[in-house]
Amino acid sequence: MSRIIVVSNRTPGKGPAAGGLAVALRKTLAEREGFWFGWSGRLVDAPSPEARFEDIDGLSVAQIDLTREDHHAYYAGFSNSILWPSFHLRLDLATIEAHWYEGYRRVNTQFARALLPLLKPDDIIWVHDYHLIPLASELRNLGARNRIGFYLHIPFPTVDALYAIPHHQELMRDLSRYDLVGMQANRDVVAFTEFAEHQAPSTLAGSPLKSVDFGRTEVAAFPIGSDPDAFARLATSPAAIKMIRRMERALNDQQLILGVDRLDYSKGLPQRVEAYEKLLLNDSRFRRTVHLLQVAPPSRDTIKEYQQTSDELDAICGRVMGRFAEPDWQPLTYVKRAYGQPSLAGLYRLARVGLVTPLRDGMNLVAHEYIGAQDPADPGVLILSRFAGAAEIFEDAILVNPFDTDETAEALRMALDMDLEERQRRWQTLMTAARKHNVEDWAISFLDRLAPASTAGTGTRDILYLASVA
Repeated sequence: MSRIIVVSNRTPGKGPAAGGLAVALRKTLAEREGFWFGWSGRLVDAPSPEARFEDIDGLSVAQIDLTREDHHAYYAGFSNSILWPSFHLRLDLATIEAHWYEGYRRVNTQFARALLPLLKPDDIIWVHDYHLIPLASELRNLGARNRIGFYLHIPFPTVDALYAIPHHQELMRDLSRYDLVGMQANRDVVAFTEFAEHQAPSTLAGSPLKSVDFGRTEVAAFPIGSDPDAFARLATSPAAIKMIRRMERALNDQQLILGVDRLDYSKGLPQRVEAYEKLLLNDSRFRRTVHLLQVAPPSRDTIKEYQQTSDELDAICGRVMGRFAEPDWQPLTYVKRAYGQPSLAGLYRLARVGLVTPLRDGMNLVAHEYIGAQDPADPGVLILSRFAGAAEIFEDAILVNPFDTDETAEALRMALDMDLEERQRRWQTLMTAARKHNVEDWAISFLDRLAPASTAGTGTRDILYLASVA
């Protein structure tokens, strides 16, 4: 069996994985021969051109260091100040500096040069996320002929947003060098296909750009998931029960509305709190009977747009507190710190409403985790943004437009008033979908499609559109 080489911006750290990519891939890589390759987290003046191996909780991990200048241009610059806002359709928040792209390419070249000597001819390489879009091109330019797959964990942009990204044509040509490109949702595959079929607008000089050939690249939706049954067990663990008891004492029979997100402008947190404010304003019977807990650990807080989101959320939470709080009742709690998965599982299980309302998201694993943690005898209700990839598979959630805070406020009322029978019916359907789209099957589906024996991609269209296969 071929080795699996996982490549991502950061390699997993020691100790229990907190979530995201590490949780998704640890088990898969632990069961297959291969290693994980990525940045070590260290910034040095003169990085070694060779990767160093380390055993991290049983995983073989190869790491390289970066210079501070290159890391800033590649990570904070091109990746998170241009690609991230553009892919999330927030062009108003994109900051463009020409030299960032040069740093972005340099780091991808550095990755490729350090990885190439470690490869065997039949290795299968699985590259993850927007930081490393050019990696296949850089490896191919160095002579690699391995099967290389790419998985995008964030949404793919619309064509107009894509055209606004500097060097977008080169980035799309980079994607064409992969054998398989995986997306979170079918809407992302549609956006990719639209570019592939209607590309090459005229340049400023009036001559059309050369079209990118996607004839050898398969593109498909592989919705990532969690392990819902493991989360169900975690929700009844001693640590989870301890958290539940702590919260029950604090709530004193109030119903809990829960949000768990990174502090990121794509998550729609100010709009979420505004919707909760409207719920309390429109229906006074919920005052003193409900409580909103928003867990939002900071992320990328050196980038000014994230600082602005934090300031905005601070202000609106203060406004709600000032407007509705009583000496013996607080309408909300806003926590800027992360919690371990057992504690989160306890919060999920206790919450009558899981409020997952990003403005745009690739998948959103919080929705999966919330479903998995519910008590089958008395489940809570998931309110989910239509613009999260999870909306394609969780049709029995209450789907909302997160920009419409009146609609979200009404969804909160519906969820809080929903009878037990409907809550159980909705949850059973959601749990079935969560089990179907579990993380282990997601990884297996992608790697099976990427394996050399795969015969997909031989169609006659320039780009192969595939429905969800996970």
